[in-house]
Amino acid sequence: GIEFIDSYVFNKVENIRFNSTVGRYVGYTELGVKNAEAWNKGPQLGQEQAELERVCKPNAALEYR
Repeated sequence: GIEFIDSYVFNKVENIRFNSTVGRYVGYTELGVKNAEAWNKGPQLGQEQAELERVCKPNAALEYR
């Protein structure tokens, strides 16, 4: 299977990560946890899932041929 990870890093600290296996954002700092909660309820979550379909899956199909 494919796993799409989109990390948001500030000053070398990962604050938030979208992981397609988990299917949502996870926060790793106090601010990251707050933002992850909001992003999981907003349009950002759908945008990440769309990127998985638009970019990852077609390119993986090419790579695994």
